Amino acid sequence: MKDVLVPINSAGWPFIALFAAISLGLGYVAEPMGWAGAVLTAWCIYFFRDPDRVTPTKKGLVISPADGRVCLIDEAAAPPELEMGDKPMVRVCVFMNVFNVHVNRVPIDGTIIKKAYHPGKFFNAELDKASVHNERQALSLKTTDGKSIAFVQIAGLVARRIICHVNEGQMVSAGERFGLIRFGSRVDVYMPMGTNPQVAVGQLCIAGETVIADMNSSQEKITGETR
Repeated sequence: MKDVLVPINSAGWPFIALFAAISLGLGYVAEPMGWAGAVLTAWCIYFFRDPDRVTPTKKGLVISPADGRVCLIDEAAAPPELEMGDKPMVRVCVFMNVFNVHVNRVPIDGTIIKKAYHPGKFFNAELDKASVHNERQALSLKTTDGKSIAFVQIAGLVARRIICHVNEGQMVSAGERFGLIRFGSRVDVYMPMGTNPQVAVGQLCIAGETVIADMNSSQEKITGETR
């Protein structure tokens, strides 16, 4: 039962209340419209679900910060507002559609070094240019063993609000909830060169659970194929 009746993120209750009120109003005008509103209200409840996750705790593991599909793995410099230089880093991008859980989680233990918001456009979050042109909230983190990584919440085509609860100087743990993006978006993780991702493009990830890399391992980069 607990897998069905999962908690709802507090950021969702105003929207759920609004959808429910509109549904009642529509039902008063015409019953079929009321049922359509009820379906949308149910979807809103589903969208803001916030289930607990079991996070692997081995030192050096980088955990997926988002539910969704790996849409890109490449090398790119971290966003300039984080002031991490222009040297390329290993980047893994996870795209969330409107049916994924949208609560975001910290990818690794450490301390938040910098938090920077960048206003922008709302291109499809799956596009590579979204990492440059879209609205984003970027965070840099120093791990407990001194390595630097970055993770970036990127607004998507229909997303219009990025929520981020952590602040500079805050110590965080892998799998800890740190924010949410409303209605379709993406989260990018930047890791030091030499890190070999342990996920493949097209693979589905679970926030707080899926290991996307092990920075203390020399294990080869994996590949994937549709079967």
